[in-house]
Amino acid sequence: MTRADRWLLPEGVEEVLPPQALQLETLRRDILDLYQSWGYELVITPLIEFLDSLLVGSSHDLDIHTFKITDQLSGRMMGVRADITPQVARIDARNLHREGPTRLCYADSVLHTLPQGLLTSRAPIRIGAELFGHAGVSCDVELIVLMAQTLRLAGIAPVHIVLGHVGIFRNLLASAGLSDETEAELFDTMQRKAYSELDNLLDTQVSDLALRSMLRSLSRLSGDASVLDQADSVFAGAPSSVKQAVREIRQIAERVATRLPELTLGFDLSELRGYQYHTGIVFAAYTPGHGRAVAKGGRYDDIGEVFGRARPASGFDADLKILARLSSRDYPRRCVILAPDSDDSALLDLMNVLRSQAHTVVVNLGADPVARAPDAALVKELGCSRQIVRDDNNNWCVIELA
Repeated sequence: MTRADRWLLPEGVEEVLPPQALQLETLRRDILDLYQSWGYELVITPLIEFLDSLLVGSSHDLDIHTFKITDQLSGRMMGVRADITPQVARIDARNLHREGPTRLCYADSVLHTLPQGLLTSRAPIRIGAELFGHAGVSCDVELIVLMAQTLRLAGIAPVHIVLGHVGIFRNLLASAGLSDETEAELFDTMQRKAYSELDNLLDTQVSDLALRSMLRSLSRLSGDASVLDQADSVFAGAPSSVKQAVREIRQIAERVATRLPELTLGFDLSELRGYQYHTGIVFAAYTPGHGRAVAKGGRYDDIGEVFGRARPASGFDADLKILARLSSRDYPRRCVILAPDSDDSALLDLMNVLRSQAHTVVVNLGADPVARAPDAALVKELGCSRQIVRDDNNNWCVIELA
């Protein structure tokens, strides 16, 4: 690398400059305050740790997105976290030992080997909430509502939340007796919604006509609330576990609509995002003009089992950088006041008072303390709107800059 290009960053890795950094930090603090008001406690997890802990309960996709290095002390393989949820699950299972529901939240950077979408960062800032220890739909309802409140706080509107349930597909496949290879192919075509490929695959690989019809219909079950009525009809002869999954979606949707009647809900029963990871309800939020989910989550029961304690679990997260980019909020800067470079005790006292009142006071280093006309270029760079000068009675006061 030559001296001329030492400033270059890796593709998908970016710096955050002012005022965007202020926007990000303001949003981070406000969202964490929201989570705290709901009883979610902040945790901070290590950036790097042993690989077998990081990839607990995760999918192959997360494995290939995790940077891997060898620990020089132990010789074991380590990874830079690409997801925070497994770490939070370990905290619940190994560190807290609580019997009742545990609510935890986080906001921190992760690192991906590859971008997860067009124009996405390889160093996102994940912010999210996780709830452990409650298996009922009340847990999922709370998290979906909290996710919607997160987006509202960020000034993202309108928001459309889509609900699904991986248990429908999983339980139908359990009745099919397919090979692992065929299941993987069926999963891929279902995710891509490649209907003709899916139909051909079902015709050749699934001999049970009723099951074949249900899987074919499942791939098309997406839309508004009428989808649930269609599902009741389509899965009338399905295993009870499939019917229970549909009932869970309906219960969750009704309760979310009661709490947030203005929220637009959609349904996609063939949504299999995180299929190897999630165990039940899945949900994602979308907004016009952004082609990917702005926040997503779901249920992932028993993720803590490998840590010695299996508990029901559900949660969601979002990329804070994306939330900030899509935000329509105002992020006003503090009033910036230029102060003279002096050790006068009265001046120092005034500066301390102004800073305690949430003003920004910047010392004009090396400038003449009695000068009343600061350099225009400096004023513009700092964004100053006021300055401290001596008045006619030789007292320090704050005046507007011309």
